[in-house]
Amino acid sequence: MNYEIKITGKVQGVGFRYFAHQKATEIGIKGWVKNSRDGGVMIIARGDEIDLTTFMDYLQIGPVRARVDNISKCNTQFSIKLEDFAIKY
Repeated sequence: MNYEIKITGKVQGVGFRYFAHQKATEIGIKGWVKNSRDGGVMIIARGDEIDLTTFMDYLQIGPVRARVDNISKCNTQFSIKLEDFAIKY
């Protein structure tokens, strides 16, 4: 499955991208995370449905200093090859 995930709240300047990278790597999710211009975080994630559900559960909690107001996800198609999970700047 492929998801495009958008997270809003206090998610920039609190280590959210590093948190997402750590959890994705632990679970085996492929993709990337980056800050959005609107102050949120955007993630492209590929994995098994159960692994993606676990990943989403972690994202809802976030790192200690974060406050997640909303998470939206949509199924997406992309043809890029994903080797691992990366942080984009």
